[in-house]
Amino acid sequence: MNDDDRDILLTVHRYLEHVHRVAADDSAHRRTELADVISAHLGVDATTVPITTESLPLHRYVDADIALDELSALGDGRVVGVTGGDQRWHLSASDLLSSSYSRFAPGPISYETRAVGPGAERRVVAFGVRLLTFESHPLAVVQRSTSPNVMPPAARLELLGADPDATGAALTEIRRLMVERSVLRGQVLSFVPTEYGSEAGATFLPRPSVDADEVVLGDGVLQTVVDHVVGIGDQRDVLRAAGQHLTRGVLLYGPPGTGKTLTVRHLLSRTPGTTAVVLTGSSVRFVTAAAEIARTFAPALVVLEDIDLVAADRAYSPQPVLFDVLDALDGLESDADIAFVMTTNHVQILEEALAARPGRVDLGVEIALPDAGARRRLFRHYAGTLPFSSEALDAAADRAEGTTGSFAKELIRRAVLSAALRGDDVPADDDLAAALDDLLSSGAALTRLLLGGKESFSSI
Repeated sequence: MNDDDRDILLTVHRYLEHVHRVAADDSAHRRTELADVISAHLGVDATTVPITTESLPLHRYVDADIALDELSALGDGRVVGVTGGDQRWHLSASDLLSSSYSRFAPGPISYETRAVGPGAERRVVAFGVRLLTFESHPLAVVQRSTSPNVMPPAARLELLGADPDATGAALTEIRRLMVERSVLRGQVLSFVPTEYGSEAGATFLPRPSVDADEVVLGDGVLQTVVDHVVGIGDQRDVLRAAGQHLTRGVLLYGPPGTGKTLTVRHLLSRTPGTTAVVLTGSSVRFVTAAAEIARTFAPALVVLEDIDLVAADRAYSPQPVLFDVLDALDGLESDADIAFVMTTNHVQILEEALAARPGRVDLGVEIALPDAGARRRLFRHYAGTLPFSSEALDAAADRAEGTTGSFAKELIRRAVLSAALRGDDVPADDDLAAALDDLLSSGAALTRLLLGGKESFSSI
């Protein structure tokens, strides 16, 4: 190769480098059609304005959509969709405005349906850009929920505006509206793991209706619990005026089937309008999210049922979970009207942790096996209007020592079934006695255990 050839090749190489550099610079700074629309609304080049990002828990996304709807209505706002396929879920707002990947442009708005109560739903913007005016300042908000293809699941808002102070004020107003207009306030909620495990998804539960006469416990036991959980809330103003704290922790302990869950359901029915979060078993690990809901929407009730069952899952130890519970109690303001109610079948698992953090749980109530008087009330309760004689019911209750309300409920059902199989619509005292004989037989020991009896597996 002579010098002329070498000079030609060097010139071509320099030209190609120049073309590549110009193309790369043009691609890197190319505004998308979406950026043109947002720029026209803001009155400045959207690619040059600061972006404020607000990450949202999945269970607060509906609240954000409601807040933005209200803010848009006040500021003559509108929503535009974004084209670009699934990759738009993975890109930031700045990438949507200036992208070498795709020419993002206005398009159809993406919607999805989210629960807002038991059996109630709302259509929300899943992905879109809201163009609105807040206090005379034009703003753009990129709103996105979560996509099955995005891991971990995340929801967020990205606010764009030429005036950072106005953008900050708008975000403050969005947060206020999210609390004031929240669909969570006054509801009964539960948290369940999403398909990714580490994130919690909220579900709405119907508020139970359980009257006091449906909860058969020892004398004064139910009233003690109600006074502490409900009574403190009812007298919050008096207690605050006297400088007393309102946060409280209650531990209900005792054998299975003795009425702990029914007591909790009665507490929920006694507190209409109170925000409640109910966590059971391994879902107790979401107690931090539950505490945040309670703190935001007090007065609130947080129920942690069967926290000892976490021991059955090797991925979770009951002691660290209980420490999370106690930490959540520690993090609450003393004058916050929030009650934590925990239930356990095995209090010995929790005693060491509770003793190490005295005062966090300020009431422990044993829900014991019913005595003779309580069993008689249970049998009469579950018998309802069935034509068993008082003598037969009392005799059956006296014989069924060491059994629970679950046992009484099953006994009455078996008596009714026995009569039905015989062809009679109405059971008699003999059906009750026969069903009791069957349940108290040696062959039914495991059944009695499963119904909450005092036997142990080692004795079967």
